[in-house]
Amino acid sequence: MARMNTREKLAQLFGVWVGIDAAGEMAPHQHDFAIEPGDWDRLVGSGIGQLTRVFGTRPVEPLIGARGLARTQREVMAASRFGIPAQVHEECLTGLAAWRATVYPSPLCWGASFDPALVERMGVHIGRSMRRLGVHQGMAPVLDVARDLRWGRIEETIAEDPHLVGTIGSAYVRGLESAGVVATLKHFAGYSASKAGRNLAPVSIGARELADVLLPPFEMALRAGARSVMNAYTDNDGVPAAADPELLTTRLREVYGFDGTVVADYFSVSFLRTLHGVAGTRAEAAAQALSAGIDVELPTVDCFGAPLLLALESGEADLALVDRALERVLRQKCELGLLDPGWSPDPEVLSDGHADLDDDESRAVARALAERSIVLLRNEDVLPLAPGKRLAVIGPRADDPGAMFGCYSFPMHVGVHHPDVPLGIEVRTVLDALGADHDVTHALGCPVEGGEDAGIADAVKVAADAELAVVVLGDRAGLFGGGTSGEGCDATDLRLPGRQEELLEAVLDTGTPVVLVLLSGRPYELSRQADRLAAIVCGFFPGEEGGVALANVLSGRANPSGRLPVSFPAAGVNQPATYLAAPLATRSEVSTVDPTALFPFGHGLSYAPLTWGEATGDAEWATDGVFEVSVPLRNDSDRASSEVVQVYLHDPVAECVLPVQRLIAAARVDLAPGEARTVRIGLHADLTCYTGRAGHRQVDPGEVELRIGASSTDIRTTLAPVLTGPRRFVGFDRVLSPEIS
Repeated sequence: MARMNTREKLAQLFGVWVGIDAAGEMAPHQHDFAIEPGDWDRLVGSGIGQLTRVFGTRPVEPLIGARGLARTQREVMAASRFGIPAQVHEECLTGLAAWRATVYPSPLCWGASFDPALVERMGVHIGRSMRRLGVHQGMAPVLDVARDLRWGRIEETIAEDPHLVGTIGSAYVRGLESAGVVATLKHFAGYSASKAGRNLAPVSIGARELADVLLPPFEMALRAGARSVMNAYTDNDGVPAAADPELLTTRLREVYGFDGTVVADYFSVSFLRTLHGVAGTRAEAAAQALSAGIDVELPTVDCFGAPLLLALESGEADLALVDRALERVLRQKCELGLLDPGWSPDPEVLSDGHADLDDDESRAVARALAERSIVLLRNEDVLPLAPGKRLAVIGPRADDPGAMFGCYSFPMHVGVHHPDVPLGIEVRTVLDALGADHDVTHALGCPVEGGEDAGIADAVKVAADAELAVVVLGDRAGLFGGGTSGEGCDATDLRLPGRQEELLEAVLDTGTPVVLVLLSGRPYELSRQADRLAAIVCGFFPGEEGGVALANVLSGRANPSGRLPVSFPAAGVNQPATYLAAPLATRSEVSTVDPTALFPFGHGLSYAPLTWGEATGDAEWATDGVFEVSVPLRNDSDRASSEVVQVYLHDPVAECVLPVQRLIAAARVDLAPGEARTVRIGLHADLTCYTGRAGHRQVDPGEVELRIGASSTDIRTTLAPVLTGPRRFVGFDRVLSPEIS
C-alpha cells in the first residue's frame, strides 16, 4: 500500500462490468452507468479491483469463458505496476449463474427443506464449480427475512422466520466458503421490510424489529465464516444503508467484529445521488459511501474513480478511509491466493479441459433438495397417484421448463435475453415427468398472464374426460416487470396472476377431482378453492430437477417432507402479515380482518406421518443454562418417512411486546420403516433473549412456554419451564443455535 499512488489505490476499490452495454436488463438503471468505449485501456493501467459477471452476462461456453477470463487477467496484471489480479464475482443464488451450469432449487425451497446439511452440500458443489472457472466471490445468500408476501423478491428469501433463515443461510455459507469462494451476505439490512412490498421502497421499521427479526440471520452467517457483506438498496427511516456508518461500521465492524469486505449492491453508490437525493454529485456520493464503510463499488466504476479522486483533492473525502478500504480488499486477495508468487490466471478448468458444470453428482444434489422441499399442503386420499391413472395435466406451468427457475437463475436472468440460444441443461417439465407413468392429456388453459376464453374451454374438455386433473399454476420469474415474481415484480394482491384462478374454477366445476400443483415465487391466496381441491402440492421454484421431483412425490416414489417456510394467506389478499405476530396482530374482536393463515408456517403433510411420543424437558432452566427437550418419534409405516420437530418459544410477560411465538429450534428426523429415535434438543437460555427498552438484548427470569410440534399451529406438547437467576444482557457472542442430537 505504501508504494501505491492514489489512482492505483482507488482502482482496487471498484469493479468493471465488461459487456454491460450488451446485456439484458439485469440490474436497475444499469444502462445509465455503462462504461464508455476506451475506458478499459484507461482503467486497466492503474489496476482493477473486481471483474463483474464474466460468465453471467451472456451465454458463453465454459471453456471459452475461462480462456477469456485468463486473457483479461493477464491484461490487468501486465498493464499495472504491481500486477495485482482482479477478484472475480458472479451471482450464485440458485447455482453459478453461467450457461450450462446446474440450476438448483430457489431459496424458498432451501427453507422448505428444513435441511441445513443438504443445503451445505449444495453450497459445496456451487463453490467448486466457481473455483474451477476462476471465480472468487459469490453474491449469495440472501438473508432478508420475508415480511410482506407481495414483495417480488420473496422467491429469493429463505423464510419468514429469522431462526430458519439464519440456520439455512449459514449452511450455504459454510458450503461455499469451504470451496474457497467468498460468500456475500445480502442485503444488509432492512430491504425486505420496504413499504407495501414494493421493491426499493422506503423502510420505516423500528430498531427492535431490525435487531430481533432482520439482523439475527446476518449474525449467524457471519459466525459461519462469510467474508463479504452487501448493503441494502433501501433507506431505513430516511438513511440509505449505503451511507449509514452506524450500520456498516459501528454495528458490522465494531459490534460484530467483521473484518471482511463490504461491497456495494449494484449502483447503490450512484443511487445516493440519483434515487435517494442525499448527495448532489458523484463525488459526494463516493465520499458518503466510503465513510459509511463501503469498500468496493459494484458492478462497475461510476463514483469511486475520478469523482472520488476529486473528493480527495478537495478534502471532501479522507485518504485514510481509502486506505482502510484498500487494506480490506488486498487482505482478501491475499486470502484467495491472488498475490501469491507464481499465481496463475489460468482457471483450473483449463488444465484438464473438463468443463461439465452440470455433472451427475450435482444433478443428484439438485434432485434431493427439490424432493426434500416439496410441500404437501392438502390431501384428500388422492395422492399418491395410482399407476396408469388417466390424467389431464393442465395449466401454464405444466409444460414450460422455465416454470422451475427463479429470477436469479441463468435461464431467467440471462437466457431470456438470448432466445435463440438453447437452454444448455436438461429439464423435464411436470407434463414430461408424469407422462412416463400415466396416460396423460394436456391443455394449456391460459398463460401465466392474460389469455383467451378458448384456452379455458379446451382445458375444461380435457379435464372432463380424465379421472383426475393435475392443474399446474404459478409464476413466471423475471426482472423489473418481465415476470410475475422476481426483483421488481411486486404484486398488488395475492391472487394468482392473470386468469389462473378462473381456469382453476372452471376445471373444478367439471366435477373431476383436482390436484393443484403450485410452482411459484410466493404463496398465493387459495381460500376460495382450497376445500374443493383433492390435493395441493407446492414446489416454489424447484430447479432443473423439479419436474422429476414433483412426479416422484405425486406418484409416491418420494414421500413429501417439505414444510412451509412462509405462511399461505387466507381470505384478505392484501394482508402482508407473517406468523411472527404480536397479540394485537392476531385475530381479534376489534377488527373485521382475520389474518389467520390458510396454511401456517411449518405446515406440511406426509404419506406416512410419524408417531409422536410425549415431549419431556429438564426440571430447571437457569438464565445462563441449557434446557434439554426430548421428543420420541416412531415410524409405524412400511415406508421411509421424515418429520421436522419444531420448537416455538412463547414468553407470556416481557418488557416489550413480542411475537406470540417464534421458532427457536427445528430438527429434521428421517426414520426407516419400524425405526424409532429420540430427538434431543439443547436450548441455551440465550435463545430466549429479546431487545429490551434500553436497546440491549436481555434474558429475563420467569416462566416461558416451549411449544413443540409439527408446525406453528400443530403443537403436540407444551412445556412450561421457569427461567431462574438474574436478568442477563447478551451480545453478538450469545448462543445463536440449539444443540441437536
